Amino acid sequence: MQYFLIIALQAFCIYHAVKNRNNYYWFFVILFLPVIGSVIYLFTKVFNKKDLDVVQHEIVNAINPTKKVKDLQKQLDFADTFQNRVNLADALFENGDFTNAIQEYEKSLESNHNQDVGVLKKLIESYAKVQNHEKVIFYAEKIENLTEFKGSRSQFLFGLALEEQGDSEKGEEHLKQIDQRYSNYHERYILAQFLVKKGKTDEAKEILSEIIVESQHMTKPNRNKYRTVVNDVKKLSSSL
Repeated sequence: MQYFLIIALQAFCIYHAVKNRNNYYWFFVILFLPVIGSVIYLFTKVFNKKDLDVVQHEIVNAINPTKKVKDLQKQLDFADTFQNRVNLADALFENGDFTNAIQEYEKSLESNHNQDVGVLKKLIESYAKVQNHEKVIFYAEKIENLTEFKGSRSQFLFGLALEEQGDSEKGEEHLKQIDQRYSNYHERYILAQFLVKKGKTDEAKEILSEIIVESQHMTKPNRNKYRTVVNDVKKLSSSL
């Protein structure tokens, strides 16, 4: 029993470290000093940020990610409400079960919440994950005139879907809305790739150059978080 508790503790710590993009040396501390290393990690990276209830919740979800889905399904069976169904859909999405997440999101829209912007954005994200470009466009067009759509990831996915469906000009128009300083690094990198593909190298270089400059002023957590995309940006920039 003690052995399994130690494994569970290590699993949670590694899960938390990956989720929060903490320094790689923590993995060695946790793995090679199972008890002491995990305890040190908890008190330096977890307990000072979250209370014990949240920690316990994350441990359970890290060890058995389907438990959350099952619990939320039971909750929905007990009370079939809009929020309970959306909570279940969110859990399915987090587990990478996009097909079933889509079904639950769409069922939630069958009530009088058929214009819920949050759910529509989640459907856009979900359909993008399964590369159903027509559905991305279908749901994006329902909210494209709303203020909260402008400059959002949903608008960016809308632009990519339009490009995939052959409407390159309109797609570019929407993609460019994501080009906002000190944010959206991954999306801006994809935008730069898109512009290179379209022969607009100078525009792409400008975006890449801006990201490189911005990366020099990132906080340490953000440098760790965006290290991969910044490296990709530098590689693409040097190739142009």
